[in-house]
Amino acid sequence: MKHRIWILLVVGLTVMTSAGAAYGQDMRVRQTEARQAREALMQKAAAEQRAAQAEAAAARARIADDRAALDKAIAALEAQTARLAHSVEELTAVVQSLAEQEAALSAQLAETDSVIRELVGLIRVAAKDTAALWRENLQSALDGPDLGFLQAIAEQARFPGMEDVRRLVAALEGYIQRSGEVALSRGTMVDRAGLETEAAILTLGCFTAAYRLGDEVGFLTYAEAGQNLYALSRLPASRTQNQLARYMAGEAEAVPMDISRGAALRQLTHELSLLEQVPKGGPIVWPILAILAVAGLIVIERVVFLLRKNCDAEKLMQRVAALAGERRWPDCRDACLALGGKPVARVLAAGLECCHLPREEMENALQEAILREVPPLERFLSTLGMLAAIAPLLGLLGTVTGMIDTFHVITRFGTGDPRMMSGGISVALVTTMLGLSVAIPIMLAHTLLNRAVDKRIGKMEEKALALVNSVHKSRTAHG
Repeated sequence: MKHRIWILLVVGLTVMTSAGAAYGQDMRVRQTEARQAREALMQKAAAEQRAAQAEAAAARARIADDRAALDKAIAALEAQTARLAHSVEELTAVVQSLAEQEAALSAQLAETDSVIRELVGLIRVAAKDTAALWRENLQSALDGPDLGFLQAIAEQARFPGMEDVRRLVAALEGYIQRSGEVALSRGTMVDRAGLETEAAILTLGCFTAAYRLGDEVGFLTYAEAGQNLYALSRLPASRTQNQLARYMAGEAEAVPMDISRGAALRQLTHELSLLEQVPKGGPIVWPILAILAVAGLIVIERVVFLLRKNCDAEKLMQRVAALAGERRWPDCRDACLALGGKPVARVLAAGLECCHLPREEMENALQEAILREVPPLERFLSTLGMLAAIAPLLGLLGTVTGMIDTFHVITRFGTGDPRMMSGGISVALVTTMLGLSVAIPIMLAHTLLNRAVDKRIGKMEEKALALVNSVHKSRTAHG
């Protein structure tokens, strides 16, 4: 169709061209030429039409082939698409299954991770506690294990493996075993002079350690910082030293030990004796000590006096009664004068001087003699009672003085530093303690001396009455 249009256009142009040239040439020539040209054009158009038809047929054939190929390709693609869709469905199911497995594994991993973290945390805590136990164990100063791996695990510088866990268990079992061991061995210690020396060291589990250095026997204290054993600056009591020495020599089955792991033993170094506490009591201490000295002298003098004035009154009375029964009055007086320095003998002698008088007068004479003997026996006893009463009062005075000083310190400096108040409190406590410590034995001595004097006065009254009865019986027997 397009070729025909084109041919018509060419023909139209040719006609128009031939019409324009009619003016210069012959119309017939022009028609002939036009006809020839038209024929040529027709031929050319026919040839082109045939060529176009052939080309169109070839194109239609190619299009048909291409369409068949496309249909075949489309069918193949559709089949492939179906296969891919099925594969996608299968893969989707697989992905969903894998996602579910991943979620389950993630939850299991999280649970396992938490368990592992908890287990690792427990291992680190156990490592830290075990290292602390070994550091606090005094036996580590002699032969302790290597605690470096425990410290690394505790400080999270090392992830614990099974070998570390085994070593941790071994270290803990070793601590348990060593804590129950009692061993005597040679080891290095720091003596009381601050010098390292080798001595025989007795370890009682993880509680107490003792040493024997020559003739010196004492307890050891353990310093965790340097893992060293130090001799206490003060030796224990001699009885305790003997017990330690005998146990270390294998001669005793029991030994004193400190179950507080050295806390009680360290108190020995801070414990003050009475003589060391006395100067801390202030000026009131010295009057109390003076009272103690005076009371001590009085007690000694009274004890010596009573012992010197003591005699066997029963034996003397038996001899006097026997002689009185025979009315041998001079011999009775001689028997009493032989013990003239004794109160009972003097009372009996005074009674024998009045043996010829009536009973009432003889009793009066004996009572007078007894009253003469009482003052020397009771001498200084009232003073001793007064001193026993003054001593606690002076202690109370020292307490009041110390508390006043303490309140003055609180008023000036507050309660921020307890050491500033310790001086007044020390005065308050030491004076009270010292006053009671002095008053109690003085009161006890005063009571005992009073009872001894009362006993001797009662004995004099008893023997005086026995003498009166003996004289009266003798008189009655002899008319």
